[in-house]
Amino acid sequence: MLQPPSTDVQTFVTGDFRLQSGIVMPTVTIAYRTLGVLAPDRGNVVLVTHGNTSGPQMIDPLGSTGEGSWNEIVGPGKAVDTNRFYAICPNMLGSSYGSTNAASIDPATGKPYGPRFPDITVSDIVATQRALLEHLGIGKLVAIVGPSYGGFQAFQWAVNYPGMMKGIAAIVTSPVVPRERSEGNVARLLATLSQDPNWNGGDYYDRGGVLETMTQIRIATLKNYGIETRLRDTMSDPQAIEAAIRDESAQWARGFDANSLIILAKALRGFDVTAQFGSIRSKVLYVLSRTDKLFPPELAPGVMQALKAAGVDADYFLLDSEYGHSASGLDAHKWAPRLRQFMDGLG
Repeated sequence: MLQPPSTDVQTFVTGDFRLQSGIVMPTVTIAYRTLGVLAPDRGNVVLVTHGNTSGPQMIDPLGSTGEGSWNEIVGPGKAVDTNRFYAICPNMLGSSYGSTNAASIDPATGKPYGPRFPDITVSDIVATQRALLEHLGIGKLVAIVGPSYGGFQAFQWAVNYPGMMKGIAAIVTSPVVPRERSEGNVARLLATLSQDPNWNGGDYYDRGGVLETMTQIRIATLKNYGIETRLRDTMSDPQAIEAAIRDESAQWARGFDANSLIILAKALRGFDVTAQFGSIRSKVLYVLSRTDKLFPPELAPGVMQALKAAGVDADYFLLDSEYGHSASGLDAHKWAPRLRQFMDGLG
C-alpha cells in the first residue's frame, strides 16, 4: 500500500531505549517529516539528517530554517527527487522540534528533564533513527544526506550500520570534531547561558525562559554562518541588516530550547569516526563550501586521503559560494547537479 505524501510532523515512540552510556530512557519520542511516496518494496528511502539548530522543517516546501533551508535540495524534480525517493527527515534526539529533549517531562519526576537530561552521543542519535526505520519496516536506504551536524550523523551511520545504505552525502561537515573544539563549545554555551538571570542551573522552565540570551547566541551563530552576505543581496542599510538578523534570531530563540544546545554540543565530545573508515561500505560524496568558517575547504585533502586509504569509493566537490556555512541551501543550484549525479549513480 502506497503511503501518501506528507509534510505533517509524525511521531514515533519507543520504550526502554538504552543509550551508549548504559542509561535506559523509559520513553523516547522521535518526530519526523516525510516527502514523496514510499515504494511497495520500501526500497526508495533517503534519510535526510538535519543540522544542529534546525529540524525536520528543513525539507518543507516552504521551510526556511537550517543551513539556508534544504527545500531546494529535497522535493519533486530536485536532487533528492521525491518523485522517485521517499525522504524521511527525523528530528534528532535531544533537539527541540518534537523529539524527546530537555523540555520533555521526565517520567521519573513528572517535571522537565532540564539539565538532568542524560548525556547522549551521535551514535545514540542515529540509533533512534534506526529504530524509527525498523518501526516503518525499512531495512535498507538508498542514501543518507545531511549538512553540518547532519553530516556527522551521515558519517556515523556509515560506520555503525555499513550494510544499510548505498551512499552517504556529507555536506559542510567533517568526520571528526577535535576534542578541544567540542569542549570549548560546551564551555562557551554554559558560560553565556549562566549569565542569564533566569538560568537557574538550567531549570528555567517556570522562570520565563532565557529568550534574550538565546537570541544573542543565535545572532552570533548566524553571523558566523554568513548571514550578512545573504542579507546584503537585498539590503544596504547596516541598521536594517542588524534588525533583520535580530528578528530572525529572536524567532528561532522562541522555538529552540537552550538545554538542547547544551545536549547536542555535549554529544560531539569525542566524535571521531576516522578510525572506522575501513567499515564503510557505501559510496561517499563529501561537499565543502569555499567560504565556510566552520568547516573550511582545507579539511578536504586529509578526509579524502583517509577515505581512499581505507578503500572507500569517495568523491569530493567544492561549492564555490560566498554564503559560508549556509551555502548548501542558499546556493543549492551550484551543487545540486553533483548530488543528483551521485544519487543516480547509486542505482
